Order: sequence, then C-alpha cells, then structure tokens
Amino acid sequence: MTNFMYMFCLIVWGLNFIAVKIQGTPVSLELSLTYRLVITALLFLILAWFMKPQGKPQKQDMPFIIVFGVCNFAFSYLCLYYATMLSSAAIVTLIFSLKVILTPIALRIFLKEPLHRRVLLGGILGVIGVGVLIYPTLHSFSGLADFKGILIAFLGTLLTAIGDASSARNAKCHIDPVYANAIGFAVGSVVMCGIVWMEGQRMMIPTSFTYLSALLYLTVIASFLAWLFYLKLVERIGGAKSGYMVALFPVIGGIASVLIGESTVSIYLIVGCLSSCIGAAIALGFKIKPILR
Repeated sequence: MTNFMYMFCLIVWGLNFIAVKIQGTPVSLELSLTYRLVITALLFLILAWFMKPQGKPQKQDMPFIIVFGVCNFAFSYLCLYYATMLSSAAIVTLIFSLKVILTPIALRIFLKEPLHRRVLLGGILGVIGVGVLIYPTLHSFSGLADFKGILIAFLGTLLTAIGDASSARNAKCHIDPVYANAIGFAVGSVVMCGIVWMEGQRMMIPTSFTYLSALLYLTVIASFLAWLFYLKLVERIGGAKSGYMVALFPVIGGIASVLIGESTVSIYLIVGCLSSCIGAAIALGFKIKPILR
C-alpha cells in the first residue's frame, strides 16, 4: 500500500502544473484556488465526519495545523499558481524541485531531525537531473515576468517546506491525516476567501470543459486523494523521504509530454531521468543504507 500511495502522488502531482496551465485564467487565480480549497475542505470534513478516526488534534496542536494549512494550501499554492502563469511550467518545476533539499533542512531546523547525507546527495542529483531535463528550454528564459516567476516559485517552495515540517510534527503527535487535512484545507479556504473578499472579486464559475475538468482533477485527485495519501506517507516513511518524490515530477511531466506528442525523446530527457531516478534511490536508501549510515 505504501508503494501504491507513493506512485499515485508521484504521478498525480507530476502532472499538477500541466493541469494549472490547462485551467488557465478565465477568472483570477485567487478565485480558482478558492474553489479548489473550499471543495477539498468539504470533502475532507465529510470524510472526517463519516470515518471518525482516532487521533483527534488537541488544543495545543491547532497552531501547527494552522501553519500547515496556511503554508501548504493557501500561500504556497497561490505562489505556484502565479509562478506557473508568469514563467514556464518547466522553470517552475525546476525551482519546486528544491523542496527535496529544503524539506529536510526545515525538518532539521524545526524538529531537530538528523540530516542524512544520502538525502542531501540524492536531492542534489535530483536537482541536477531536473536541470539537464529542462536545459533545452532555457533559451526561452527572458523578461521580467520570468524573473518574477522564479522568485515567486522559490517562495512557494520555501513555504511548502515549512508546511511539511508542521505536517511531520503532526504525524509524530499521532494526529490522524484526515483531521489534519480537513482543518488544514478549511483554514486555507478561509484565508483565500478573505483575500478574494478584500480584493472585491465577483464570484463566478467558468463553464468551459477545460476549466471544469482541470478543477475536478486539481480538487478531487490532486488535492483530496493525493494529500490524504501523502500525509499517510509522511506518517509511515517520514517527511524527507516522502518529499523527495518532487524531484521526479519533471520526469513524469517529460514522459507525459512525449506520449502526447509535445516533446521528442532526447539525450537531455534520458540523462535527466536517469539522474533523478538514481538520486531517488540514494535518498530512499535502496540497498545502500549500510554505506551511508
């Protein structure tokens, strides 16, 4: 079951930026994200009411769950939405891959977890692989919008790493992921509703097939199911190893691009995939634990 959840999150989130691009901007990004968070929060609240699992959060746990919701769902998502529109999805994916290094660092800073050499080495190889993978697209990097996109993407990645540290703390305190997600998405929804209200935006839902299908994917699959599985992974194998799947997202996107005819197989694609996969194996400790311990 752990392997299934890992692969599910890897594939679903690997296609995340493509879905955001497909959704587009028929309404503001703030409004699109608000719809996503509100629907996902409702799904988790219904699931929590139906399952009534053990591990209810206590009063002292609420600040950490709030940090988790604000960082991982509201501000991080909003930053990455804007970055995807300002810059190319490949550039944003490259920056977001730094999460494989930033999350273990955040775990070290906030939770005093050991920073294993294999995680750092695997993360570096993963980022190198991503760089090789998108190198052919770097000639299109130009203009102030791209620079803003990079800065916003890095900020979103940093916020995600902080949220991951809060998530790992919640898991250590045996807070059930259903409750953590329900409250986290609800908090993120309130934050985004407040932003939309302060901006004076008019509520409207586009009815185009592309927008609704992308919203459905981002809400039910990429948010509800994938986040439920991801927090279970954090509980089972730890935040650092769970977060490393980010380094493989560009590989998933590259393979999908080839399958739909947008890209062709190249030496950059092959070398990038190999480097990322080797980095993943090292970070996860496959058959090399005695060497790196």
